[in-house]
Amino acid sequence: MEALFATAARVGAQLKARGHTVAVAESAAGGLISAALLSVAGASAWYLGGAVVYTPRARHRLLGLRREDVRGFMSATEPFALLMAETIRKQHSTSWGIGETGAAGPNGNPYGHAAGHDVVAVSGPVQAARTIATGSSERQANMVAFAVAALELLSEQLDREEGK
Repeated sequence: MEALFATAARVGAQLKARGHTVAVAESAAGGLISAALLSVAGASAWYLGGAVVYTPRARHRLLGLRREDVRGFMSATEPFALLMAETIRKQHSTSWGIGETGAAGPNGNPYGHAAGHDVVAVSGPVQAARTIATGSSERQANMVAFAVAALELLSEQLDREEGK
């Protein structure tokens, strides 16, 4: 958990320094991405909201994505995580959106992905997605690993944007 909170503090400092904002749509991380960001003092200046999108019903109610919007997408894939990130970014009118979807464990998901499979994505001035596999079925450890991976991806993109 220390790595998670340290990464969130770094991301918070980056967002604050650039005057950027973020919103989060997460699934298998179960709210840990948002919780880590909100643990940073002053988060209200750059964190605008988040949703734990754990079911198709939540996807519809929290993100406004209907069946026809996700037709052709499979959960826990890079295109789907990017859709989540872009949708939450647009909903909250933020600089950045984070999307996360996967299988925390101890079992895989109904789509054939093993426990420990996750996809994180960010959408903003640039878009990026990354598939990770922890190789573990340990649910809590995977949730933390997924949250760290999402925040690290955002941090990398913030650094990349600054370097342009």
